[in-house]
Amino acid sequence: MNEIIFLVEDAPEGGFSARALGHSIFTAADSEQELQAMVKDAVACHFDDGEAPKIIRLHYVREEVIQA
Repeated sequence: MNEIIFLVEDAPEGGFSARALGHSIFTAADSEQELQAMVKDAVACHFDDGEAPKIIRLHYVREEVIQA
């Protein structure tokens, strides 16, 4: 596997939540910098040595509600 993609969303209680597409990996953090570190750690823990993807892609999804 060459890359893994995480869907990143604003958490309702503040900060961010991230979940991997196609894998059962989930993590959360208060800042984007902390989220990057948490995602790297989660990926390292999920895969055996030498099997982790080389690239981690974070796809940010933000929802905005505007008055019509």
